[in-house]
Amino acid sequence: MSASNPPPNPSPAEPHPTPAEPHPARPAFEDPPEATPARTSGPTAPAEPNPAHPPEAPAPRHVLILGGTTEARHLAETLAAHAPDLQVTNSLAGRVTRPTHPPGTTRIGGFGGPDGLAAWLRAHAVDAVVDATHPFAERMSFNAASACAATGTPLLALRRPAWEPSDGDDWHHVPTLAAAAAALPALGSRAFLTTGRTGLAAFAHLDATWFLVRSVDAPTAPAPRQSHVLLDRGPFTLDGERALIREHRIDVLVTKASGGSATAPKLAAAREAGIPVLVVDRPPVPQGVPVATSVDAAASWLREGASAGTDARTAYSG
Repeated sequence: MSASNPPPNPSPAEPHPTPAEPHPARPAFEDPPEATPARTSGPTAPAEPNPAHPPEAPAPRHVLILGGTTEARHLAETLAAHAPDLQVTNSLAGRVTRPTHPPGTTRIGGFGGPDGLAAWLRAHAVDAVVDATHPFAERMSFNAASACAATGTPLLALRRPAWEPSDGDDWHHVPTLAAAAAALPALGSRAFLTTGRTGLAAFAHLDATWFLVRSVDAPTAPAPRQSHVLLDRGPFTLDGERALIREHRIDVLVTKASGGSATAPKLAAAREAGIPVLVVDRPPVPQGVPVATSVDAAASWLREGASAGTDARTAYSG
């Protein structure tokens, strides 16, 4: 069966303008779109891709912050203030009995390894993950890298800058807590131990050393026999750290290379007192994960689409 051609129109009818589709409202978290250039009549060549302006990835709608740090809390506060429509889930390890709950939803406890985290990301439709855990939470960082690679979820590591020694510092770097315990007796006999309650077992055998142990929660055995426990949470002040060193006659400080300003005054106080500092270096981190060194940098990464291939160290670090 063949179709017949319709009779030609004597004069073409004016086309009716098609009403423009209404643009969907953009979330407040996204930047406003650039103006679209006016169309011109006649054939045009296809536009050449501009490598300087790649297509923007959509901003995420559900972000998982692996937290427990000051930076994680500040990031959640920043997102709550400037991206109220963004769903934020804060994950805490549960090692502190009285955690500070940041804005957003809070979950406490582990995920069950990288496979459990990957399943959680899929089940909760997570669009991006920010690893803002403590620099010494190495297992969680590797689990996050593995889970995000398996699910294709963009991942950013928010890592505070490490401390740098100043003139007059007497720092002794060691790779582990066990190495710190081995080096400690040669440096002093009254130690200010600020490595957290979970690492006390490494120093429990040092019966000849007296310890001032500072932690958020009370430590449990095994712990050093000669010790005084100070329950406190930062940020700390220089005057307060000076007083502790003077009152307890501290002659050596033991710390992890955690970085950040909240606990840095102890380093200045040790420098002023002329006492050595045992510094436990940071553990390895997953390779290939973009890094931000400030909360603003992490927020920019999320706002600009949380691209899995973006290196936040050069693009966003503040």
